[in-house]
Amino acid sequence: MKVVIVGGVAAGMSAASKIKRLDTTVKVTVYEKGDFLSYGACGLPYYVGGFNDDYRRMIARTKEEFEAAGIEINTGHEVTGLNPNNKIISVIELKTGRVFEDSYDKLIIATGAYSVMPPFKGKEKLGVHTLKTMEDGIFLKEYAGSPDIKNVVIVGGGYIGIECAEAFLNLNKSVRLIEAGDRIMLSFDKEMAEAAHTELEKKGVSIHLNEKVKAFTGGNIVEQVETDKGSYKADLVVVATGIRPATGFLENSGVKLAKNGAVIVDREMHTSVKDIYSAGDCAESYNRITEENMFLALGTVANECGRIAGENALGGHVQFDGVLGSAAIKVCDIEMFRTGIGEEEAEKLGINFKTSIVSAYDHPGYYPGKTEIRIKLIYGAEDKVILGAQLYGEKGAALRGDVFDVAVHNKMTTKELGRVDF
Repeated sequence: MKVVIVGGVAAGMSAASKIKRLDTTVKVTVYEKGDFLSYGACGLPYYVGGFNDDYRRMIARTKEEFEAAGIEINTGHEVTGLNPNNKIISVIELKTGRVFEDSYDKLIIATGAYSVMPPFKGKEKLGVHTLKTMEDGIFLKEYAGSPDIKNVVIVGGGYIGIECAEAFLNLNKSVRLIEAGDRIMLSFDKEMAEAAHTELEKKGVSIHLNEKVKAFTGGNIVEQVETDKGSYKADLVVVATGIRPATGFLENSGVKLAKNGAVIVDREMHTSVKDIYSAGDCAESYNRITEENMFLALGTVANECGRIAGENALGGHVQFDGVLGSAAIKVCDIEMFRTGIGEEEAEKLGINFKTSIVSAYDHPGYYPGKTEIRIKLIYGAEDKVILGAQLYGEKGAALRGDVFDVAVHNKMTTKELGRVDF
């Protein structure tokens, strides 16, 4: 049997490795558009910011290691089309322009997502960039390292935007962050997001809320960012306004896509077409709380779903338990964590819920150096089942969040959590 995998980062290489662990006789062929495999894109801002000077530290396994396991690797190859009736994909070798076809018995789509670049005027200027791939990170690290780059403007206040702000602070740049919404960190509830806002401003980031970027101006190189409220000096602009699933090649293939372009899959990673599976940032994920599919681009989810897709491509019937939206982020000197649903989502779902906010310390006061941790719990008003949790603090907040992951996953009540012998 031959399994072809399109995409070679998190989900794709997890699928490939799982297949080879289960059956070494299966031929596994991987096509990856970029030049790098199996890397942790979450580490890119820290590489750009000089916290890590070796991009190889982000690579989980090398091409040579995968090839030693019997996996055929083709980097620099883009899959441009799919004919599921004949089980054939169309491929272009990017360096040579050579176009060819390949056949498969089972196909796994793990093409990930790409950064959205809104139609800002001047977006083509040098100095206006996104940060999504290893290639982006390598370029930005060198570009931002120039002493001529003094003023950095970040467009977007999500995870990548916040991490980029810290990265450029570490490079002693003047950092300005522009967010069109009424707060940064929209995945966190308002009072929790305010902690990140306060921390960034304390460290010197100028934050602009409810402000929309209109254009990037200057000559061939960006010099200013124009918004609906002002004009700001910029030697470098990083646009972090979101991502979209990289599924354009599936047009007219019969593979059903959601409105945002994500591949629709069931809990076994099957697509709407027989013998085709999908996982990672290009696909939807089952939400354990809402019991519906959602789009959630997280490396942890991609790796798990990739393994499931690989096993099921060999005839397995493993089901994905579902995502909780668990995520952790470092914001300068504080850690933040969230899992499950927050207040706004609970309201949209029509759930009768309550919240509780507690402040405590990371260790007892009889030992010096204690720091505060703030915890917010969202739970059912009647059944007291824990629906979500959010934390922040200087030390220990992120890993403590894993306790709430387990609680939400197992639908524990507040009383049950309170009785655990920690």
